Amino acid sequence: MEIQARTPQQVGEALKRFRKLRKFTQREISEQIGLRQATISSVESGDAGTQLKTLTEVLKALGLELVIKERSKDDQSTLEDLF
Repeated sequence: MEIQARTPQQVGEALKRFRKLRKFTQREISEQIGLRQATISSVESGDAGTQLKTLTEVLKALGLELVIKERSKDDQSTLEDLF
């Protein structure tokens, strides 16, 4: 499955969806990567202050990777809209 995410909230929602598909709890992910459960909750809620290292650790724990590609031509959003 592939999910397109353009905002911090959409990234968080995508991570939550994959976590639930894999039948992990936030606590299980947090224990696996050595962070608090509240941190996982914050990432999933789209907290714009999430550190890139935290994001990559959550992605790794879920067996996911970040792919950077050009934005679809049909979206007129600016880079500022992402953050």
